[in-house]
Amino acid sequence: MAQAKDDDEVKVHYTGKLSSGRVFASSIDGDPMVLTIGQDKMFFDFEQALIGMSPGESKKIAVTSDRAFGPYRKDLVKEVDSRNIAPELKPKVGQRVEAWQGNGKKAVVTITAVTETGVKVDGNHPLAGQDLTFDLELVEIA
Repeated sequence: MAQAKDDDEVKVHYTGKLSSGRVFASSIDGDPMVLTIGQDKMFFDFEQALIGMSPGESKKIAVTSDRAFGPYRKDLVKEVDSRNIAPELKPKVGQRVEAWQGNGKKAVVTITAVTETGVKVDGNHPLAGQDLTFDLELVEIA
C-alpha cells in the first residue's frame, strides 16, 4: 500500500485539541484538509507525522507550544490610546482587528479591554503558549 512522503499532496482529517481536551479545530464534519507535505501549510511536526502513513491509517501526535504558535509573549500586549483608533471602529472585547505595527506591517490583534481612554490589545495568536494534540487520519494520497 502507498505511503505518504515529502512533496505528496494528501487529504487528511484532523481534530486539534488543547491539553484540557477541548477541541479547537476539526475537519471531521467537513472536507478533509488538502496539503502538500513539506510546503509548511501546517506545523512541521503535523506534516512530518503524515510521512509513512497509508490511506485509512490514523495516529495521534502532540505538538508543544514552542513548535506550534509559540510561547505567550507579554510584550505583544499593548495599550492603544483612543486617539489612535479609527473613528469608524466600535471596539468590543474579543474582537479581532488589523493593526499597524511599528515596522509598518499589519498584524491581527485581539481587543481584550475597552476603557474610556482606549483599548488593550493582544497580538499573540489565540493559541500561543498552548500545547496541542492532533488526531490524524490520512484519507488519500493524490
